[in-house]
Amino acid sequence: MHDATPTPLSVAASGPLTGTAPVPGDKSISHRSLMLSALAVGTSRVTGLLEGEDVLATAAAMRAMGAVIERGGDGMWTIDGVGVGGLLQPATALEMGNSGTSTRLLMGLVSSHAITATFTGDASLSKRPMGRVIEPLSRMGAEFTASPGGRLPLMLRGIVPAVPIDYTLPVASAQVKSAILLAGLNTPGITRVVEPVPTRDHSERMLTGFGAKLTVEETPAGRVIELHGEAELQPQTIIVPGDPSSAAFPVVAALLVPGSHVTITNVGLNPTRAALFDVLRAMGGDITFENRREVGGEPVADLVVRASTLTGIDVDPAVAPAMIDEFPVLFVAAALAQGRTVTRGLEELRVKESDRITTMAEGLRAIGARVEETEDGLIIDGTGGDLLPGGGTVEAKLDHRIAMSFVVAGLVSRDPVTIDDMAPVATSFPTFTTLLRGLGASL
Repeated sequence: MHDATPTPLSVAASGPLTGTAPVPGDKSISHRSLMLSALAVGTSRVTGLLEGEDVLATAAAMRAMGAVIERGGDGMWTIDGVGVGGLLQPATALEMGNSGTSTRLLMGLVSSHAITATFTGDASLSKRPMGRVIEPLSRMGAEFTASPGGRLPLMLRGIVPAVPIDYTLPVASAQVKSAILLAGLNTPGITRVVEPVPTRDHSERMLTGFGAKLTVEETPAGRVIELHGEAELQPQTIIVPGDPSSAAFPVVAALLVPGSHVTITNVGLNPTRAALFDVLRAMGGDITFENRREVGGEPVADLVVRASTLTGIDVDPAVAPAMIDEFPVLFVAAALAQGRTVTRGLEELRVKESDRITTMAEGLRAIGARVEETEDGLIIDGTGGDLLPGGGTVEAKLDHRIAMSFVVAGLVSRDPVTIDDMAPVATSFPTFTTLLRGLGASL
């Protein structure tokens, strides 16, 4: 977990960004590969795992519940699983740090096992709502004792056998969907989740890959996902593609810094995750996909990005679930575009690691951008490609994506931009500043 001592960083405009760089492994896939490997019987092997704090929190939790997880010197992780239904009672509280994904998905896993677990987290995670997961898992029979507002720390008492449910998601959330499906693995019968709005589908892809009996049907009511419980998972060899959410930051930086020409290799392009690149191209961004291929059941390509003049657009709210984590850096791109960018339907951003709508609005104003905050998004009038004034200090609010977004903003500001604390970036992108310096950024 990141150090409590703030790590400020000042970022100034630099020359063109050039070169080729990989981004870390996909965070969503990394979490799920550890969890499902830990529920298989036998040894799974994972390469390309994101070794950030969030994923390491998942690894520590699965170890605490009986899985043997080791990292080899070659970067390959081996996981000896306990089998579905085989999780052991953890001896101490499960410390989740800043990871909402770890917390919500593990709550699902534990809820259909006869064990009791206490979940704790850092100050930021302890503010995030868990009620959206508690409600369906309670219907399945798990019992919860949560802090006020349905927040961490909380105690979960699992149940065997759990009760299969038919649940329609009230909000678009891959984490809630995945928690229910993971609970369904050790639940007799069919667990059914209906998604009125599609969300990232890594859980469905990986559960199928591990041998669970799972079907997905498109209906007028939405996507209907059915999982047959008391599954037996088979160990797998997994290659984790690069994280598109992490790639977003060097991609936007290369679009905005004049003269840049950057290649980001091995980026996952799962259609439920990659909408940012389509939005940036609609704004005029020069992004091409080369060497398209499939890695571990996921579409992957190398992204070639050239500096571009962007034009503001009205972003279709329907794309929000496929790029919800990328809106902070999109706001930075909009601040440099020609004309106005309007975003709507982003209420979910208010309950992330920070209130990302307000935090981005305040930070962008502090460095001279023209921003209007609405209830469900931002309206941004861009500079037309001129540098932002800069010169301010922005608060990241313990949010890794806010911190990285303002590093990108600093690269296109006349006076240096200071981010108050870069330590949270270690949760998802520990090599972020090293990668940017390697491309020529002045940090």
